[in-house]
Amino acid sequence: MNVPVTIHIAAIAMPDPLNRLADEASARLPLFDDLPAGTVDRLAALGFGRGLLTTAIRARLRKAGFADMGALALATPADLMMVRKIGPVRVEAIRAHLLGELARLVPGARAAHDRDATDRRRLDRLRTVPVEPALLGRALVERFGPAGATWADLASLPRAQALRALGISAADLEDFISALALALQPDRPGPLPAGTTREDHAREAMAEPDRAEIQRERDREWDEAAPARCPGPGRTD
Repeated sequence: MNVPVTIHIAAIAMPDPLNRLADEASARLPLFDDLPAGTVDRLAALGFGRGLLTTAIRARLRKAGFADMGALALATPADLMMVRKIGPVRVEAIRAHLLGELARLVPGARAAHDRDATDRRRLDRLRTVPVEPALLGRALVERFGPAGATWADLASLPRAQALRALGISAADLEDFISALALALQPDRPGPLPAGTTREDHAREAMAEPDRAEIQRERDREWDEAAPARCPGPGRTD
């Protein structure tokens, strides 16, 4: 029996009910956080590096505003998946590529910034924040006991279970996940160094087109130097 295409597409577009709320919140956060000062600038200076996806995919990333690896490191999975032909598998490929570059730039980066370590660090931020018992239904109060629940406990719930346990609508759950995403963010950077002026920012903005052209030229050089690869069966850009 054939399944209508519209149903199939709708099913793909819906969030996975087995995803933890923390997973859905993390999809709205940058691929990497807590990077050492200057790391994003060093990644940006490398352009896209060698071997990041295909020329066509890199062109789509540039068109969407992701001009280099620095921009990708600060991009969210949700934003990347808005780019045509970028799905969860390619987001993970981008993450792995960036992690390899970070490992070359920052000692210990591979262990400190892989996905598991990043998820643990984000949840640790929530473990010290208790949830008011008044906000919890009876089932959750019984589940977590007299010590109560933390926001990390709620973030660990799968979507389908959270809807039942919290007794809220799907729309309210989206607001809850957005609030989680804000809570999972690291501390915001401090103020700019003294002496930084609006004119400095203006000059920086004017330099962006030149920098983008340099990065495109560097990517072309990488492509020309890389060995030719034959596409596998059924592979397309």
